[in-house]
Amino acid sequence: MQNTVNIKNKRARFEYELLDTFTAGIVLAGTEIKSLREGRASIAESFCEFNDRGELFVVNMQIDEYSHASHFNHRPKAERKLLLNKRELQKLQKQVKASGLTIVPLRVFINDRGLAKMNIALAKGKKLYDKRETIRDRDNKRNLDRVKKSFNNG
Repeated sequence: MQNTVNIKNKRARFEYELLDTFTAGIVLAGTEIKSLREGRASIAESFCEFNDRGELFVVNMQIDEYSHASHFNHRPKAERKLLLNKRELQKLQKQVKASGLTIVPLRVFINDRGLAKMNIALAKGKKLYDKRETIRDRDNKRNLDRVKKSFNNG
């Protein structure tokens, strides 16, 4: 099976300081997985939260409707359950409640067995000056790479 689905949340590393990462399974309907395999999904503005029973859900994840489905299609922005083992769920819930951290999705992919998986991270929001520092570091790296390239070619 060809593993070409790789949907990333590029803003997550800019907006948040990532503390710990996990890989979770996603509960999907038939038309959702078919649409996901076509790469028609977005996690740009999504986040994860716990319900009252301690289950973890991804909210605001956009999976476009499957083009070849009938009127039994799925809702594009439904909450989708994430599958982690009990110990990981308890650890995440404790840290979210205690220290005000958040859980953000980083990447959605299809694994070797054809199952949809999501990389999530326990994260702390960055302050404005941290974001400026990230931009400055990125620009400095880009300029340094440009100088190295011109030095090697010249």
